[in-house]
Amino acid sequence: MKLHPSISKDEIVLPQAFPMVISESKGVTPTFQRLHWHTALEINYIQKGSGYYLINGNRYEFQQGDLVLIHSNDLHRAFEAEELVMSIVMFDPGYLALEQRYAPELLVPFRETGNRFDNVLDRDNPMHRRVVSMLSGMEEEYARKEPYFEVVVRAQLIQFLALVNRYFSKKDTIKAQHTRGMDVIRAVLHQMEEDISYPWTLGELAEGAHLSASRFSSLFTQVVGTSPMDYLIQLRLSQAAHLLEATDKKIIEVAEECGFRNLSNFNRLFKQHVGKLPSELRT
Repeated sequence: MKLHPSISKDEIVLPQAFPMVISESKGVTPTFQRLHWHTALEINYIQKGSGYYLINGNRYEFQQGDLVLIHSNDLHRAFEAEELVMSIVMFDPGYLALEQRYAPELLVPFRETGNRFDNVLDRDNPMHRRVVSMLSGMEEEYARKEPYFEVVVRAQLIQFLALVNRYFSKKDTIKAQHTRGMDVIRAVLHQMEEDISYPWTLGELAEGAHLSASRFSSLFTQVVGTSPMDYLIQLRLSQAAHLLEATDKKIIEVAEECGFRNLSNFNRLFKQHVGKLPSELRT
C-alpha cells in the first residue's frame, strides 16, 4: 500500500452511521482531473461515454458499461474522451470489517487489483451483466432512501463483492491462496472474538502474531480495512447491540460484558458508531 506524501489526500466525507456515498458525475470534475488519492474504496460504473484512468502510473481504457475498481491510496486521475457519465460508489473499507470475520477475502478485489483482479472488470465475463445490475440496484435503493435502505444497500454491496471474488479472479494466471499474513490475522481475529471483554493492547496482539507492533498494525489494516483497536471497538459494539436487542440485561451490564469499563465512554462510542444511544435502541 503506497502513500503519497507529496500529494494531498482527498478528504471524502462519509456519514459515520452509514459510511457510503453513491453519486453521479457528468464529465470529469476538477477533483478527478488531477492526480489524487483517498482512503475510501471506489467503484465506478460507466453509464455513458468513454475515457481512461491513470492508476498508479498505469493506463486503463473504459467505455459505456464498464466497472472500475479503485483501492485505498491508489494514485489516480480520470480523463474524458466522449460524453462521460459515471455512477460513483465510495465507502469506508472499515464498514465491512465485521463481515470479514466470515469472509476475510471480501475486499480482495480491491487489494489485488493488478494482480488477481483487473481494475476494469472483464466486460466479456458472463457474470458482468449481473454485477452491473446489482450495482444499479444499489444506486436506486440509495436514491429512494426508503426505510431500512442502508441495510438493503449494505447487503447488495456484500453480494456484489462476493460475486466479483467468485467470478472475476484471474485463476488461470495466479492461483488464489491463503498467505501466511492472512493466516496470522485470522488467528488474531479469532483470539479477539473469543474474549472481547479482555482489555487487549496493540502490543499483546502483535506479540501473539510474532510481529512488531508497527508491522502487525499495517498488516491488520491491510487485511481487515481498519486498525486493530478500531476493529475491537466495532466488535464490542456489535455484540453490545445484539445483547441490547436480544436480552433484558441492564445497559451497564451489557457495557461491562462487552469490555467497556466506563459507561459514558460506552454511550459515546455507541452513538458515534451506531447512530443511536444504547437506550434508544430499546425504544
